Amino acid sequence: MPSTLRVGMLCPYSLTVPGGVQMQVLGLAREVRSRGVEARVLGPCDGPPPASFVTPLGNSLPTSANGSIAPLAPDPPAMFRTLQVLAAERFDVLHLHEPMAPGPTLTAAVTHRYPTVGTFHAAGRSTSYKLIKPWLLSWIKRIDHKVVVSKDALALVQSHLGGEYEVLFNGVDVKRIRQTPPMERGADDPPAIFFCGRHEERKGLAVLVDAFERLDVAAELWIASNGPDTAALTKRTANDDRIRWLGRISDEEKFARLRAASVFCAPSLGGESFGVVLIEAMAGGTTVVASSLDGYRNVATHEVDSLLSPPGDVDALTAQLRRGLTDRSLAERLRAAGDTRAERFAMSTLADRYIEIYHDLASR
Repeated sequence: MPSTLRVGMLCPYSLTVPGGVQMQVLGLAREVRSRGVEARVLGPCDGPPPASFVTPLGNSLPTSANGSIAPLAPDPPAMFRTLQVLAAERFDVLHLHEPMAPGPTLTAAVTHRYPTVGTFHAAGRSTSYKLIKPWLLSWIKRIDHKVVVSKDALALVQSHLGGEYEVLFNGVDVKRIRQTPPMERGADDPPAIFFCGRHEERKGLAVLVDAFERLDVAAELWIASNGPDTAALTKRTANDDRIRWLGRISDEEKFARLRAASVFCAPSLGGESFGVVLIEAMAGGTTVVASSLDGYRNVATHEVDSLLSPPGDVDALTAQLRRGLTDRSLAERLRAAGDTRAERFAMSTLADRYIEIYHDLASR
């Protein structure tokens, strides 16, 4: 077994586009590098790489996936570049995130140049699992250690491709979030509700806007990121000066706003495998109001550390937002429980287990 472990982490999604999987890959890489593991992240980049340890594999192409538009790189140039880098780097272990996604990760799984761990993130439905199942059944056997990030992700992949999987929940850089200073606010500023996610039907932003319009409490709404629904929603709310459209923001700004907001709202309608963003909000000391999706209930419990409402129910969401903003004792209790809950999902704990897996595969 090598004295310094060299791990190649591959991400199928553009590392310069905000996303849950990308955040997990980069966060895990930072953590294991801090432990002496020589990790490099390989993936598409639509611009300068986000970190010095990232090797870009070309630009992404917007691709329909899991009810969303994903920044994948399924084109031949990206696959060829992947093979070039894998041949040159001589890793001890590969870690493929979404290993059956078209592009760099599937290319690495099929060629299987090194011992490989694969992490499956997706939940809900998968068209590709149905359409090319015979090929996937063959390729998945080339992954030496298979991991899923939630029970919902396990249900999806196991129902189509079978096999044995270890469940390792996603991690959050709790320490980094807590050390981020809150965004400065004026004494007379109203409490803020914060939304951060892609502006598309699946994320439920239109439901939140409807709920906010019905809210009879003084508040402002911060909406970060963008997407296909941005233009229509900004036009619709153009005369409401309580709503602030922020566009894409950095992680540092996201954490600063989490630390300053009164409520973080995640009104998704479906397709969520794991509520990383809820854990981030809990770590930031924000009251969480979210949809009662199975993926979110992996981490959040109604009336214990969060307030949950049925997906798409505008009136129910309005009521929970009102409670989160006006019931001070409830908010304090939820935030205290959320702070404790966030500790269970620290990225450092996740890294401990992955490093064990890396060493086990490298020693075989």
